[in-house]
This record gives sequence, C-alpha cells and structure tokens, in this order.
Amino acid sequence: MDSHLNITAGYKAGKSYVKDLYVTLPFRVVSVGQRKSDNKLYQMIMSSSPGILDGDHYHLNISLEKGTSLQLQSQSYQRLFNMKDKAVQEINISMQDDTSFAYVPHPVVPHEDSNFKSKAKIEIGKNSQIIISEIITCGRKHYGEVFKLKRFQNLMEIYHENKLMIKDNVLIQPDLIPISSIGNLEEYTHQGTLIFYSTQENVNKTELIENIIRDAEPHHKELEIGVSAMENNGFVVRALGHGGEIMYNFFLHLQEILWSLK
Repeated sequence: MDSHLNITAGYKAGKSYVKDLYVTLPFRVVSVGQRKSDNKLYQMIMSSSPGILDGDHYHLNISLEKGTSLQLQSQSYQRLFNMKDKAVQEINISMQDDTSFAYVPHPVVPHEDSNFKSKAKIEIGKNSQIIISEIITCGRKHYGEVFKLKRFQNLMEIYHENKLMIKDNVLIQPDLIPISSIGNLEEYTHQGTLIFYSTQENVNKTELIENIIRDAEPHHKELEIGVSAMENNGFVVRALGHGGEIMYNFFLHLQEILWSLK
C-alpha cells in the first residue's frame, strides 16, 4: 500500500497549530496534550493497520513554519511483518527558523523474514532544534524470533543551510553481519539511538551530556548508555539493553529535558 501523511505546523498569535493535514489509509493524526499550557503543538500518529506489511511504502512529509514547535508521538510498538519482498518508509522534515521538532516513537518489532528500510531527510533552520530517536528490538523473543529478520536499515540525514551536519546509518542484517559478534550488539537484544541537534547559540552541550550520563546511572543494570558529542551543538545517545520499555521510557525522559530548552 502506498500511504501518505502530510502535516504542516503553523504559528499564529504566539501558538503553534495544525495549518494543514492530509492523510491516507492507514494513517490518522489526533491532537494530544490539550492540557499543556506551553502553546506548543502535540500530535499523535495512529494507524488502522496492525503493522507494516510487505510492499508498503510510507511517505511522511512534515513542515514547520517559522516559530512553531511540534512534538509527534506514536500510538504503539511498530510491527514489521513477514515479507517476501520489502517495505519502505520515506520521511522528509522541513524546519524553518525558530522551530522545534521532537519525535520519540515506540520501539520497532521486526518479525521473522521482515525487510524494511527507512530514510529520513531533515532540513533545519536557524535558532532551531530537533530531537529524534529510534529503538529496534530483536523481534518476538517469546516466540523464539530473536533477530530472524532479513534486513533492517534506518538512514537519517540532517542538513543546515544546505550542508550535511549529521548522517546516521543503522543496519541490521544477521546473515551478513552476525548480530552477537564483538563490536556489534554482543549479548544485547535491543538497540536505541537518540539524536539531538540544535542551531541555537546558548545550548550548554557539555552540561546536557553530563546530566544524561548521571540520569542513566540508576539504569546501569538494564541499559548501557553512551553519548557521542558533535563539534557543534548536538550529540547522539546510544543505548543497549534487553527490553524496549525501559529504553523507551528513558528516551522519553531525555525528550522532556531537551524539549524544554526551546
């Protein structure tokens, strides 16, 4: 199925709002966070499909006009079903100046023989920030499907002023790269990535990283956390663990901290 989701966030009278929205099956978008008083926009992406199926091609186009703040949320874990061929997802995010965007979705659960590729291209304006993450699980562990997927790839590129600032490529292909090998996931079954990038000048990157490492300490038995700083105002958080829920909740905690910066 060829499916589309287009959302444009506008800014008027000091508030962010949905300026334009277009979806096709199986997508649906609903407002959440109505009780928040920060005048930012909170939307949840929902789906009438049980998951991503063989042959699915998702197109997500998200635009933020100047001054807007948009936080997207997911409905539930994203299942990738058994596939004879593959499924594809394309995400294009356009952020004008003075904007803030966050998307910390639920973990992805690849079923046996699933083959999925997601590619995201993000253009970020001046005095803006983005928080975006992904968690990939081993599959349906209780059904004995531990990394029995064919292939999973998530490619993300972030541009500023037509210059590539960040390129992150997560590839899991067990028949080509043994997942439990040294330097790969080894004994872990879940991997998470959270990217924070800001074009604001007043971001204290060092302090933020120190706080993340401190907040990760109580979870050291369940999670291995590492943070890689960029030359500019940004960093990448990597997480390894044995469960998706604790990793997802930790990423939500980081999102709450980073979201309040703008």
